[in-house]
Amino acid sequence: MKISASVKNSFNNHVVAVDTNGNSQALSIASKSSGYGSSVNGGELLLLALATCFCNDIYREATRRNILVTGVDVEVTGEFGGEGEPGTNFQYKTRVTSDAPAEVIQDLISYTDRIAEINNTLRKGLAIKLINS
Repeated sequence: MKISASVKNSFNNHVVAVDTNGNSQALSIASKSSGYGSSVNGGELLLLALATCFCNDIYREATRRNILVTGVDVEVTGEFGGEGEPGTNFQYKTRVTSDAPAEVIQDLISYTDRIAEINNTLRKGLAIKLINS
Protein backbone atom coordinates (compact mmCIF):
# COMPACT_ATOMS: atom_id res chain seq x y z
CA MET A 1 0.00 0.00 0.00
CA LYS A 2 1.53 3.31 -1.10
CA ILE A 3 0.38 6.29 0.99
CA SER A 4 1.25 9.96 0.60
CA ALA A 5 0.16 13.27 2.08
CA SER A 6 0.77 16.77 0.74
CA VAL A 7 0.42 20.36 1.84
CA LYS A 8 0.49 23.34 -0.52
CA ASN A 9 0.38 26.68 1.23
CA SER A 10 0.46 30.32 0.25
CA PHE A 11 -1.23 33.39 1.67
CA ASN A 12 -4.80 32.40 2.71
CA ASN A 13 -4.55 29.23 0.65
CA HIS A 14 -4.01 25.92 2.42
CA VAL A 15 -4.54 22.76 0.38
CA VAL A 16 -4.16 19.38 2.08
CA ALA A 17 -4.49 16.05 0.29
CA VAL A 18 -3.90 12.40 1.08
CA ASP A 19 -3.56 9.48 -1.29
CA THR A 20 -3.61 5.71 -0.86
CA ASN A 21 -2.87 3.62 -3.94
CA GLY A 22 -4.07 6.36 -6.28
CA ASN A 23 -7.23 7.17 -4.31
CA SER A 24 -6.78 10.90 -3.56
CA GLN A 25 -8.85 12.90 -1.11
CA ALA A 26 -8.74 16.57 -0.20
CA LEU A 27 -9.03 17.49 3.49
CA SER A 28 -10.48 20.77 4.64
CA ILE A 29 -8.01 22.51 6.94
CA ALA A 30 -7.93 26.29 7.05
CA SER A 31 -4.89 28.54 6.99
CA LYS A 32 -3.71 30.15 10.22
CA SER A 33 -5.33 33.49 11.00
CA SER A 34 -2.10 35.15 9.75
CA GLY A 35 -2.86 33.66 6.33
CA TYR A 36 0.28 31.50 6.26
CA GLY A 37 0.65 27.94 7.51
CA SER A 38 -1.94 25.52 8.84
CA SER A 39 -4.51 26.20 11.55
CA VAL A 40 -3.89 22.62 12.74
CA ASN A 41 -0.41 21.70 13.95
CA GLY A 42 1.57 18.58 13.15
CA GLY A 43 1.27 17.22 16.68
CA GLU A 44 -2.50 17.35 16.45
CA LEU A 45 -2.41 15.57 13.10
CA LEU A 46 -0.01 12.93 14.43
CA LEU A 47 -2.33 12.17 17.34
CA LEU A 48 -5.29 12.15 14.94
CA ALA A 49 -3.42 9.60 12.80
CA LEU A 50 -3.03 7.34 15.84
CA ALA A 51 -6.71 7.67 16.76
CA THR A 52 -7.85 7.13 13.18
CA CYS A 53 -5.69 4.04 12.73
CA PHE A 54 -6.96 2.45 15.93
CA CYS A 55 -10.60 3.27 15.09
CA ASN A 56 -10.39 1.83 11.58
CA ASP A 57 -8.52 -1.24 12.79
CA ILE A 58 -11.14 -1.96 15.46
CA TYR A 59 -13.84 -2.11 12.78
CA ARG A 60 -11.61 -4.23 10.48
CA GLU A 61 -10.74 -6.74 13.22
CA ALA A 62 -14.31 -6.85 14.53
CA THR A 63 -15.53 -7.74 11.05
CA ARG A 64 -12.94 -10.53 10.82
CA ARG A 65 -14.23 -11.91 14.13
CA ASN A 66 -17.92 -11.46 13.23
CA ILE A 67 -18.40 -8.96 16.06
CA LEU A 68 -20.88 -6.16 15.46
CA VAL A 69 -19.34 -2.87 16.61
CA THR A 70 -21.68 0.11 16.48
CA GLY A 71 -19.33 2.81 17.76
CA VAL A 72 -15.70 3.57 18.53
CA ASP A 73 -14.42 6.53 20.55
CA VAL A 74 -10.67 7.10 20.71
CA GLU A 75 -8.85 9.91 22.50
CA VAL A 76 -5.08 10.19 22.06
CA THR A 77 -2.99 12.59 24.14
CA GLY A 78 0.65 13.53 24.12
CA GLU A 79 2.98 16.29 25.16
CA PHE A 80 5.34 18.42 23.08
CA GLY A 81 8.01 20.69 24.54
CA GLY A 82 10.17 23.27 22.84
CA GLU A 83 11.13 23.53 19.19
CA GLY A 84 12.92 20.45 17.92
CA GLU A 85 11.97 18.26 20.89
CA PRO A 86 10.13 15.02 20.16
CA GLY A 87 6.74 14.34 21.68
CA THR A 88 6.44 12.34 24.88
CA ASN A 89 3.84 10.66 27.06
CA PHE A 90 1.67 9.43 24.20
CA GLN A 91 -1.30 7.45 25.44
CA TYR A 92 -4.81 6.70 24.39
CA LYS A 93 -8.09 5.48 25.70
CA THR A 94 -10.93 3.97 23.79
CA ARG A 95 -14.50 2.92 24.17
CA VAL A 96 -16.03 0.37 21.82
CA THR A 97 -19.81 0.07 21.64
CA SER A 98 -21.11 -3.42 20.93
CA ASP A 99 -23.60 -5.97 22.19
CA ALA A 100 -20.77 -8.52 22.43
CA PRO A 101 -19.66 -9.61 25.93
CA ALA A 102 -17.22 -7.28 27.68
CA GLU A 103 -14.40 -9.85 27.64
CA VAL A 104 -14.78 -10.28 23.85
CA ILE A 105 -14.55 -6.51 23.34
CA GLN A 106 -11.56 -6.25 25.69
CA ASP A 107 -9.79 -8.97 23.71
CA LEU A 108 -10.61 -7.12 20.47
CA ILE A 109 -9.20 -3.87 21.92
CA SER A 110 -6.04 -5.57 23.20
CA TYR A 111 -5.42 -7.37 19.92
CA THR A 112 -6.00 -4.21 17.89
CA ASP A 113 -3.58 -2.32 20.12
CA ARG A 114 -0.90 -4.91 19.30
CA ILE A 115 -1.42 -4.81 15.51
CA ALA A 116 -2.38 -1.16 14.77
CA GLU A 117 0.09 -0.17 12.05
CA ILE A 118 0.54 3.54 12.79
CA ASN A 119 0.87 2.88 16.51
CA ASN A 120 3.45 0.17 15.85
CA THR A 121 5.38 2.43 13.45
CA LEU A 122 5.85 4.96 16.23
CA ARG A 123 6.55 2.30 18.86
CA LYS A 124 9.30 0.86 16.69
CA GLY A 125 10.71 4.20 15.61
CA LEU A 126 11.54 5.07 12.05
CA ALA A 127 13.98 6.96 9.89
CA ILE A 128 12.61 9.95 8.01
CA LYS A 129 14.70 11.05 5.04
CA LEU A 130 14.61 14.51 3.43
CA ILE A 131 14.91 14.22 -0.34
CA ASN A 132 16.10 17.47 -1.86
CA SER A 133 14.15 18.46 -4.93
